[in-house]
Amino acid sequence: MKKLILAAKKRCLNYRIKLLEMSQRVSAIHLGGTFSSTEILDTVFNILMKKSERDNFIFSKGHCSALQYVILKDLKILSEKDLKQYSKSDGKLGVHPEIKNNGLNASTGSLGQGLSMAAGFALSNRKKNVYVVLSDGELQEGSTWEAVMAIRNLNLKNIIAIIDNNDLQSLERSSIATPSIYPIDKKFKNFGWDSKICDGHNTEKIIKTILNRDKMKPFCLVAKTIKGFPISYMKNNPIWHYRSPSKNEFLVAMSELKNMSEFNK
Repeated sequence: MKKLILAAKKRCLNYRIKLLEMSQRVSAIHLGGTFSSTEILDTVFNILMKKSERDNFIFSKGHCSALQYVILKDLKILSEKDLKQYSKSDGKLGVHPEIKNNGLNASTGSLGQGLSMAAGFALSNRKKNVYVVLSDGELQEGSTWEAVMAIRNLNLKNIIAIIDNNDLQSLERSSIATPSIYPIDKKFKNFGWDSKICDGHNTEKIIKTILNRDKMKPFCLVAKTIKGFPISYMKNNPIWHYRSPSKNEFLVAMSELKNMSEFNK
């Protein structure tokens, strides 16, 4: 487990470095949300998903798709050229994922639709797990809760939903905008799901919490994360929902990442 966790930390650092480099070519990259969900997606793609007959994955918070592109490039599904053309007129990768591109199972970005898509995938093949990563902000969408209810009624126990609970939307905290959705884990349990909370930046805890779920029910992991993690000036700062770093901010962020002990081991 120790070697596995160290490898995951190195991958996540490299993903963040690549995302920062991409941010200097385009402005529409949503760094705050990509950084908060980095360990989540790395764990799903590189550790949990079955490789022989790949499980399905839906990135419901599609505005952070640059992270998925970086991981798919690392898995040799997308190319370096694809990343360099991200959000460019001559490129194929947009700010929101499109199913026409390799490695993408769904076109997302309109928040609140991903869990319903996951239900369709899970219903069509109950032998495959369906991982779906949602933002906490999209829990304000009624369609999300309709899907929560339908998934339990259909007994789609092959669905594993992970909520990136960084508690920051574009302008304010999710817990302030809609306090009625909290506590999130208990809301899902009330609909008949199994649900647990863990540190969304701790790979080992993500793995153990998901593997130890009640496999007779659909599962929701509430991953407690920090928007902009681990960059000092980005953490819990809502302006990083949208903007890209200036040249000086980019250099500071790169320096912070490259000085982290995991990067140098």
